[in-house]
Amino acid sequence: MTTLTARQKLISYLADADDSKVNALFILLENEIQDEQSFSLTDEQFEMLENEHNLHVEGKSKSYTRYEAAEIIKGARDI
Repeated sequence: MTTLTARQKLISYLADADDSKVNALFILLENEIQDEQSFSLTDEQFEMLENEHNLHVEGKSKSYTRYEAAEIIKGARDI
């Protein structure tokens, strides 16, 4: 069974499963779900991000749109 098929079967099952089974599955996966939803930066990473933000706000650094960034990544545009 492919992962896609397994996901589809689980989604279908959960849509109709009784509350106790849904709650049991949630308890089983709760820590993993919470870990994926949390995001934290180290102090050093936060400081770097804050510095880059300040340079952007002051007009001292170049910013790119999502389209421009994709073009740069593909090599279709120079920085």
